[in-house]
Amino acid sequence: QFLFVVTFSTFLLCCVEYDVLFANRPVNQSGSLVPPAERAKVTLPDAVLPMPQCACRIRANGWVIFLLVMAAVFWLYRLVKVLCSLLSYWEIRNFYIKALHIPSDGLCNYSWQEVQARLISLQREQQMCVHKRELTELDIYHRILRFKNYTVAMVNKSLLPVRFRLPLLGPVVFLTQGLKYNLELLFFWGPGSPFQNKWNLQPQYKRAGSRLELAQRLARTMVLLGLANLLLCPFVLVWQVLYAFFSYTEVIKREPGSLGARRWSLYGRHYLRHFNELNHELQARLSRGYKPATKYMNSFTSPLLTVLAKNVGFFAGSLLAVLIVLTVYDEDVLTVQHILTAITLLGLVVTVARSFIPDEHLVWCPEQLLQCVLAHIHYMPDHWQGNASKAETRAEMAQLFQYKAVFILEELLSPIVTPLILIFALPARALDIVDFFRNFTVEVVGVGDICSFAQLDVRHHGHPQWLSAAHTEASAYRQAEDGKTELSLMHFAITNPRWQPPPRSELFLSQLKEKVQQDAAATPCLPEPPLTASLLS
Repeated sequence: QFLFVVTFSTFLLCCVEYDVLFANRPVNQSGSLVPPAERAKVTLPDAVLPMPQCACRIRANGWVIFLLVMAAVFWLYRLVKVLCSLLSYWEIRNFYIKALHIPSDGLCNYSWQEVQARLISLQREQQMCVHKRELTELDIYHRILRFKNYTVAMVNKSLLPVRFRLPLLGPVVFLTQGLKYNLELLFFWGPGSPFQNKWNLQPQYKRAGSRLELAQRLARTMVLLGLANLLLCPFVLVWQVLYAFFSYTEVIKREPGSLGARRWSLYGRHYLRHFNELNHELQARLSRGYKPATKYMNSFTSPLLTVLAKNVGFFAGSLLAVLIVLTVYDEDVLTVQHILTAITLLGLVVTVARSFIPDEHLVWCPEQLLQCVLAHIHYMPDHWQGNASKAETRAEMAQLFQYKAVFILEELLSPIVTPLILIFALPARALDIVDFFRNFTVEVVGVGDICSFAQLDVRHHGHPQWLSAAHTEASAYRQAEDGKTELSLMHFAITNPRWQPPPRSELFLSQLKEKVQQDAAATPCLPEPPLTASLLS
C-alpha cells in the first residue's frame, strides 16, 4: 500500500496533462493541437505523458525528488522490519508444528485455551523456562501483555496527558495511533526508555534516590522526541492525507452514512481493557457491546436538528428526483457539465440528512440501554449511575465510542497535535511516570519485570468500594481506579478456570460467587436480565 500510494501520487502529480484531461486543450491521437470543429473525444492515454517526458518532470522538481528519497528510506526500514518479522513468524510456525504438535492448516480450529494448555504441558516435559518448573496461565499472559498492562495501568491512573479542555469544544480526549506509537517508543523499546530490554526495567529506575535525575532525563527525551515529530510533521501529514483519501473516498461515495457509524476509540479500548486481557478477548467483548452502545447513543435526538434534516432532505431529494427523471428521458443530459457532480452531491446530502432523522418507532429508555452496554464493557464512571439521560453522560460515552468521522479527523490532526503534547504536556508528568515505574514494577521469576497491577492481587491493589473492602491494604495511590483490579480478576478467573489465584483474591472470588447466587435467587425470572448478560459476557 505504501509503495502504491507513493507511486500513484507521483504519477498524478507529474505524469498527467490535466488541461487535456479536462478538455481545456484538445489534441488528436498524434498529440498535436486541432481546431475546435475537429475535436475528438478525449481518452485517458491522451492525458498521460510519455515516460521520458514524465521522468524529465520528476527530475526537474526538487521537492518531489526529496520526498521520494524520504519515502524510499522509510520503505527500506519497513522492509527490514518485515523480513525480521517473517523470520520470527517462521520460528513460531516451527514451534507450533514441532513442539505443540499443532499443524498449520488446523491452527484455526484450536482455541487459545487449548494452545495454552499444550504450552503448560510442554513446560512440564521439557523445561523451556529454566527458572521455573511450571508455568501458570498468568505467567503466559504476563509475557505476552507486559507492556500492554503498563499502558492500561497508566491510563487507569490518569498519568498520560490525553484529556484536555478546549475553548468552545469543552472536555476532549486525544489519543491516536501516532501518539500511542510515540508513547511506546518513549517508555518501552526506544533509545533511552526505562526498559533496558523486552523483560527488564533499568536498575536505576528501581532506586528512589535517582528519581529526580531520571525525571529530568526522561523529560529531555520527551522534548527531543517531540522536536523530531515536529520536523517530520509535513511528511507524515502528507502521508496521512493521501492514505485517508485513497482509503475512504470510495467508501464515502458508496455509503455516505459510513462516516456516521461509530467505533470504539483508541482511548476507549485502553480505558475498558482489563489487566491481562488478550487482544482477541478484548475485541470479542467490545464487539458484543457494539449494538447496545449504538442503540444508547442513537437514543439521543435533537428535535430542531430533526426538523432541519427533514427539510434539507426534502429539498435535496426533490432536485435529485428531477435530475434522475431528465436523465431517464434523455441520456444526453449526462453530458451537461457538472450534472454528474450535482447528482452525486445531492445523493450525499440526502443520505447524510436521513442519518439525523430518528426511527419513529424508537422508545426512549436510556437507563436500561446503558445497563445493557455496561453488561459487556464492564466499566463506567460512578456519576453515570442514574444519569444516563443527561447530555454530559452521552458526551463522555462519545469519548469511548466515537464517530468514524471523528476518528479520521483525529488521525489527520495527529501529526500536528502529537509533537505539541510531547513537548508541552508530557514533560510535566515525567516525575510521576518515573515514580510509577518504580512503585508498580515487580520481578517475577521466569517472567521478568511486570506491572504489579497485572498480578491481580486485591490485597495490594484492591479498592475499598468493592467487596474486598476488608481484604485490601492498598492506599489511595496504590488502588486501581473504577474497580479495575477486581473486574480484571473476575474476568481472568472466568477465562482461565484452572488458574489458582492468590489467597486474598480467591477469598474475594468466593464471596462474590455467594453474592451473585443470592442476587440471582432473589431476582424474578426474566428473559435476560442485565445480571445474566453480565455473567455471560
